[in-house]
Amino acid sequence: MNSISVRALLVRGMLAGLAAGALALVVAYFLGESRVDAAIALEEAHSHDHGGGEELVSRTMQSTAGLATGVLVFGVAIGGIAALVFCYALGRIGRFGPRATAALIAGAALLAVYIVPFLKYPANPPAVGNPDTIGRRTALFFLMVALSVLLAVAAVIFGKRLAPRLGNWNATITSSAAYVAVIGVAYVFLPSFNEVGKDFPAGLLWEFRLATLAVQATLWITFGLVFGWLTERLLVPGTDSVRTGNGAANRAATAAG
Repeated sequence: MNSISVRALLVRGMLAGLAAGALALVVAYFLGESRVDAAIALEEAHSHDHGGGEELVSRTMQSTAGLATGVLVFGVAIGGIAALVFCYALGRIGRFGPRATAALIAGAALLAVYIVPFLKYPANPPAVGNPDTIGRRTALFFLMVALSVLLAVAAVIFGKRLAPRLGNWNATITSSAAYVAVIGVAYVFLPSFNEVGKDFPAGLLWEFRLATLAVQATLWITFGLVFGWLTERLLVPGTDSVRTGNGAANRAATAAG
């Protein structure tokens, strides 16, 4: 793949990431922000007698411009990174076309970058968690992300090396089982945090965590679909002309009938 194709794919990846971020922003605003507001209200109700400092950034700014900036910039960034991964993976992980490769990368990223770490260290709304442990919890979450991604890459390499002896299906099952086993060991040995107060509503906590999962799922699924479409148009010669020709032939056959 030459530098022109890589550059073109990088641009398309960032555009697809921007589109995915825009849709994820809608989900985050309508599903997540109401739960954040409810959690903040609970936190303020329990700490009203302690007083509070002046707000550096208003809640309105956080839930609109701040949220939009964070989600869109994140979408563009992960789109660019995923596009570079696509450039390396295309043709190396099996006989998959551009759309299928983009979908596989998006699905693997959703699993390895978010779902696996999320199951160990789920997202918490405001008013949940000890402020004294926030640095340690953040570091462990990113450690879990790095570990999950590295193990996923290792599982792919392991599966490719096993394929000539076991066949593609058995190699995939074996490497996936090895990934799950090592992740399970990490779950056991890495410290856990149970800092949810007894008076915090379980329903609100569950809804907040589902909302964060929905945002990430929307982001990666949309990216996979949009980026796959863009890459197919770029890399598969005559895609649009073939479809146009087929459509014209079908209309002509209908008219003749």
